Amino acid sequence: MEDINLYTLLFLVLAGFIAAFIDSVVGGGGLISIPALLFTGISPSAALATNKLAGTMGSLTSTISFIRAGKVDFKFVIKLFPITVIGAALGAYVVHFVSAEVLKPLILILLVVVAIYTLVKKDWGKDAKYKGLTRKKMILLIVIIFAIGFYDGFLGPGTGSFLLFSLLIIGFDFVQAAGNARILNFGSNIAALIIFLSLGTVNFAYGIPMGLAMVAGALVGTNFAIKKGASYVRILFICVTILLIGKNVLNYFHVFYASYLRMILLKMAGDTNRIFGHFYIHFVKFKSQ
Repeated sequence: MEDINLYTLLFLVLAGFIAAFIDSVVGGGGLISIPALLFTGISPSAALATNKLAGTMGSLTSTISFIRAGKVDFKFVIKLFPITVIGAALGAYVVHFVSAEVLKPLILILLVVVAIYTLVKKDWGKDAKYKGLTRKKMILLIVIIFAIGFYDGFLGPGTGSFLLFSLLIIGFDFVQAAGNARILNFGSNIAALIIFLSLGTVNFAYGIPMGLAMVAGALVGTNFAIKKGASYVRILFICVTILLIGKNVLNYFHVFYASYLRMILLKMAGDTNRIFGHFYIHFVKFKSQ
């Protein structure tokens, strides 16, 4: 295990605790934990893999807390758990061959739809209305959960929002949806982590301390959400979704600005070359006279 200084350790522990406090209920903790890992200087692929290690530890903790509080529908979740595991494992494998950039425009659009729908439906998710699903609706939900699992392994940020939204749509209240989503998210996390471990991209020196902090953050965050109820989870869900939208928009702005700056620099370099070429031609003519 590589050396890690005290300040880096404290930084990762603090970031991990805050990330898990949020992520344990509605997801979105990667907004904090992944940049924190990147700040230490490790590669983006190592940061994603290491975040999966820490996130899995936190996800397991929040899952146990929701189970103990009786906020998980096992009969319902057991049907979807293997689906999200398979999807995440496939996504984590495919990301090594296909750029994650291909999904980002679609993810931004979906996040905007989720945010608008939740803001407009003010009483949505306040009370549980789930009464079961028809065969066709269950098949559709399986396809959606598989796609979300694949996305979690492939890219990740926003997985909690999409899982929660999908379960709210079919009638669970915010707390029940959060509990069921945590189990599904744990499944996708563990599947992706196994793939990352097999590829040797996990940094244990950073992942284990951050993971232990996430265990504490998840424990506090989950219990707080269970006590506060659906209204608290709804507000947290909206805030995290809006932050995810903002992050994606800033990423696009950064890419656009970088491309524009590169174009200007190339133009300036071309103009400079022409000027020097012009002077060189005149200098050669002058020397030949």
